[in-house]
Amino acid sequence: MNAEALPANMKAMVMEVQGRPLVSKILPMPVPAAQQVLVKIIACGVCRTDLHIMDSELSHPKLPLIIGHEIVGTVAQLGTEATKLKLGDLVGIPWLGYTCGHCKYCLRNQENLCENALFTGYTMDGGYAEYTVAYQDYCFPLASMYGNPSGAPLLCAGLIGYRSYSMVRQDAKRLGIYGFGAAAHILIQVARHQGKEIYAFTRDGDTKTQAFATSLGAVWAGDSTTASPELLDAAIIFAPAGQLVPKALKDVDRSGSVICGGIHMSDIPSFPYELLWEERMIRSVANLTRKDGHEFLALASQVPVKTETTLFQLHQANEALAALRNGKINGAAVLVM
Repeated sequence: MNAEALPANMKAMVMEVQGRPLVSKILPMPVPAAQQVLVKIIACGVCRTDLHIMDSELSHPKLPLIIGHEIVGTVAQLGTEATKLKLGDLVGIPWLGYTCGHCKYCLRNQENLCENALFTGYTMDGGYAEYTVAYQDYCFPLASMYGNPSGAPLLCAGLIGYRSYSMVRQDAKRLGIYGFGAAAHILIQVARHQGKEIYAFTRDGDTKTQAFATSLGAVWAGDSTTASPELLDAAIIFAPAGQLVPKALKDVDRSGSVICGGIHMSDIPSFPYELLWEERMIRSVANLTRKDGHEFLALASQVPVKTETTLFQLHQANEALAALRNGKINGAAVLVM
């Protein structure tokens, strides 16, 4: 069931061992299982989670592994039981790649916590390649406006940002964002669309990123060690820096929430109870649900969300990862095939 003749092989950047650079490989074309589709990749975003995997901070990947979980592509082949998509459909493939549907978390609509989940670019091969396979139920239809590299960051930076944001009280007005990278530059557009005031906290002295945040509508941008000029109703931390948790608690008002939006964070230092008192809350965000995906992608088209991207060719994946690690990317890095 081919839309076009498929090649026998594909190019991919492969992690053979954690802690070492990716290796360029020519691999056999993957074959979709019954409920899967083969996707020809247009672009794949480069996420900080990819660095956490390579640095062994996420310690149980399949090996060898094709990382990458912010995938935009078109359906090139259908598995024998794949009936929900058709050849040529434009789809996005996120981090959540499969859930079992029968564990206690799935049964209470918390599939993001599934005990048997599989994750794209971690326990399943991902998007640093020309093709990949994905379960049809975990592919999101994309609007045509996102059928290009600009759509890739929506599939993780956007989705995790949205899930983090959904944990904030709806009546919150002042929102602090700590770490102004790919997720923040998308989320600020959604939050501004809904009338929020955004306070952006960056690495100390990073005036370039602070200017970028201001250009996107932040009412204030400054160093992460600087006290917020106003008490915040909520704070979302995207930077993987545990020391920002007590700092954010100082910045939020009574009953304010501090949402930790990353999959990995350095240790949180001890802090006095008075920072947590007055019903302040700390919450973490784990993965995403398909409901998050459908809601956010519909909202992104309405805003409409526009992503700032720095493009790299597939063979430049190691350079893209190094640029992300060193804070050289405004917005999001994206590999193009």
